[in-house]
Amino acid sequence: MVAGRQTQGRGRLGHAWVSPAGGLYLSIVLPLPPAHESLLPLALGARLAQEIEVRYAVPLVLKWPNDLLWVGGDPPPRKLAGILVDRVPTPSETWVAVAGMGVNVSSQLPLLSGLAGRVVSLGDLVTPLPPLAEVEELAVGAAEEAVAALRDEAGTQDIRALCRRRLYGVGRKATVDGAPVGTIESLGDEGELWVNRGGERMAIRAGDLRVDDDL
Repeated sequence: MVAGRQTQGRGRLGHAWVSPAGGLYLSIVLPLPPAHESLLPLALGARLAQEIEVRYAVPLVLKWPNDLLWVGGDPPPRKLAGILVDRVPTPSETWVAVAGMGVNVSSQLPLLSGLAGRVVSLGDLVTPLPPLAEVEELAVGAAEEAVAALRDEAGTQDIRALCRRRLYGVGRKATVDGAPVGTIESLGDEGELWVNRGGERMAIRAGDLRVDDDL
């Protein structure tokens, strides 16, 4: 399902998701991977970042656990896309994943949403402006490829490596839910974020991450 705009968009942790006309707002139903389900949001983000970079030469990094940032301009890094994955029951008493994928496409979006300087759009970085249908095709393809990769251990290893290569903030201090947690070290095998605080390693599995001077 694709929406031209959203009036009640929802992000992680109950945050509002600003969704004016000019962006891609896609919800896609996906089968749950047989294992490593917690990797799915990161896998979707990493594969989408890869597709956008290949198609438009726009380098993106993956901010744990579900945002894509462009870091090619002046600080702070700017958000280009976000992903939210919900686990949803079906009438047949099985479960599926519903992935919401939002991509800023129109260059007018930051002005319309009042987030100038904090977000970026493909229209700011790519000429001519990519059609929404083209970006939708990239997003759907990235989602399908991410799920396919998580079906076996070899594919899962490849996805982990891709996520780790794109992980934003390694070596930088971070806070989670407003509290300092230490320095980001790496991404764990199940998608957890490993940080180091005073020589002690700790896994972060959920929360609102802030890295130094970012968004």
